[in-house]
Amino acid sequence: MEQAAVDALLEILDLEPIEVNIFRGRSPDEQRQRVYGGQVAGQAFIAAARTVEDKTIHSLHSYFLFPGDPEVPILYEVERVRDTRSFATRRVQAIQHGRPIFSLSANFQVFEEGFDHQFPMPEDVPGPETLPDFRTRLEPWKEELGDWYSRPRPIDTRSCDWPVFNDRSSRPPYSNVWFRADGVLPDDPAIHTCVVTYASDMTVLDTSLRPHGGSGMGDVFMASLDHAMWFHRPFRADEWLLYAQDSPSASGGRGLGRGLIYTEDGVLVASVVQEGLIRPMRPG
Repeated sequence: MEQAAVDALLEILDLEPIEVNIFRGRSPDEQRQRVYGGQVAGQAFIAAARTVEDKTIHSLHSYFLFPGDPEVPILYEVERVRDTRSFATRRVQAIQHGRPIFSLSANFQVFEEGFDHQFPMPEDVPGPETLPDFRTRLEPWKEELGDWYSRPRPIDTRSCDWPVFNDRSSRPPYSNVWFRADGVLPDDPAIHTCVVTYASDMTVLDTSLRPHGGSGMGDVFMASLDHAMWFHRPFRADEWLLYAQDSPSASGGRGLGRGLIYTEDGVLVASVVQEGLIRPMRPG
């Protein structure tokens, strides 16, 4: 368990209020070239959620406009677009160096009863406890991966069909990954939504590389372009969730990834769609 890493993640996802509807976030000291997309999406969601009472998130739609600078704080400006008895809408701009780097629209709703159905969870998926964790999978390449291998990881990911690290063979565009916060989270539902938003950007775009033999480990440039999520039912992000992913298309230097997120007992809790750049790295 990486409780210290989870606590550090919660500190990063927390925001400093500096004025009405304005918040400031920071990035972890991980020597990244750009801010991780899940971080800015999670922070933007928290900024929106802090301006809403008595409603919970049901969808978010976001665009990654420019790479974030991990050395500089991010300013989040919230616009209160709509407040009605049933719904609230917020628009959030993440700003660095005087320009927006990320834009998010989030919709919140009061709970109400209604029709209920869902797609079933994929069958014959191995349980998360039977699968190796990140460090166990990549232990043979730890010297090559350096700090990226050894750094603390707040999200425990267990791939059901992880290819060998340097295997470039083509695979079908499907992937199942278990994940959870590797520690205990507070009970606040917004925190669990924020952590799942953070984690949802970690693997979904990788699925679009599977038919092309790319690993995303230095041989492909990858960057999120847009990201949308719909939240269907309650969940805890510190309990195992299955991320059932597919990629219906890749073209024009872009890949499209989709994901359905299930609890361990098969309840569909969220849906994800993301498009991103997937460009082969050219030698030299």
